[in-house]
Amino acid sequence: MLDINLIRKEPETVKKGISAKNADPKLVDDFLKIDGDWRGVVKNIDELRAEQNTASKTRDIEKAKSLKEELKALKGMLEELAEKRDAILYQIPNLPLADVPVGKDEKENKVIRTCGEPKKFDFKPQNHLALGEALDIIDVKRATKVSGARFSYLKGGAALLEAALIQYTFATLANEKVLKKIANSVERGYSPKPFIPVFPPVLIRPEVFTKMARLSHADKDERYYLEKDDLYLIGSAEHTLGAMHMDETLREECLPLRYIGFSTSFRREAGSYGKDTRGIIRVHQFDKLEMESFTLAENSLKEQNFIVAIQEYLMQQLGLSYQVIMICAGDMGGPDARQIDINAWMPGEGRYRETHTSDMMTDYQTRRLATKVRRKNGATDLAHTNDATAFAIGRMLVAIIENYQTKDGKITVPKVLQKYVGKKVIS
Repeated sequence: MLDINLIRKEPETVKKGISAKNADPKLVDDFLKIDGDWRGVVKNIDELRAEQNTASKTRDIEKAKSLKEELKALKGMLEELAEKRDAILYQIPNLPLADVPVGKDEKENKVIRTCGEPKKFDFKPQNHLALGEALDIIDVKRATKVSGARFSYLKGGAALLEAALIQYTFATLANEKVLKKIANSVERGYSPKPFIPVFPPVLIRPEVFTKMARLSHADKDERYYLEKDDLYLIGSAEHTLGAMHMDETLREECLPLRYIGFSTSFRREAGSYGKDTRGIIRVHQFDKLEMESFTLAENSLKEQNFIVAIQEYLMQQLGLSYQVIMICAGDMGGPDARQIDINAWMPGEGRYRETHTSDMMTDYQTRRLATKVRRKNGATDLAHTNDATAFAIGRMLVAIIENYQTKDGKITVPKVLQKYVGKKVIS
């Protein structure tokens, strides 16, 4: 959530920022109205407490009793106002940074750069599902029979490729020599501290999900809810990684604190009826490798640039053509201050498709989560968070299968994955 003092002192700045993200600027007025009432009650409580102290000193028992009842009523009113105020505050999105393009939707996102040329074939390339079914490594039909639409079995070569992507990612993000080269490309001397591998929980409590700004009335239909347990299935590893240090104070010398998490993710794909119904592009269950980092405020932007550079390195090592895209304000998620996506070339469709996202949150999540940093000088600040895709496994399998297909219907394994797969060709 935003800093309350920022909303109080610069309401017009906040209105302008949230309007760019297609949020109603009236939320600011509604917040300030209730916040004003809340502050008025706080003032009354302080005044009554002062009177209560006086009554206690003068042993005016009747007056003290009367004031006690008044204070009780005011405290109840304060709690009610605080709940209403917080409900509005949680609806106010993060403000976009100055370099974020102005735009209403995905049509106004900006391509920053394109790396590599789209793969050319001397034959008509097939899509991943046709190849996967022919090689018996993707089985949608049996998964539909067992689990319903938008599920799949990944078998044989596809399963080996998934395991290879996991091992390759963990190895790369633990390699300080590789990370140092990437970090220096962002800023010479920037921290190359390795990522800690994590297999996080895939279930999350509703109140924590809400604090992560990933559960609201607008997106709750996208989530799978287990009513009996009052728990949600996560939609990505960062949902539980970002909450790991809730109510903790980290030491400045421990930052940046970086994690690379692997988890199965679950999404209803609400509102996607008729989109990507064939194959494994848009499914209800998929595996994902996700980066999460905690930094000092002054390093927040550099950390996102570092993470995007890691994403590009991973794509380059796989030999895939991609585009880096700056997401416009109107297409960004609520907690994002800046979002950069990477889209990979998919020969089966003849176009670029999203495979990676990088979200810079500033202190929007940590303010809700009370994740703080103790500075070396003793001061306490809020930590800043970034989360980003290392690999969304399903979509990366699509990119690899389609880009590395051969004329005779086989799949060449990318060189960096061959030692993990144990073979050069999937046939």
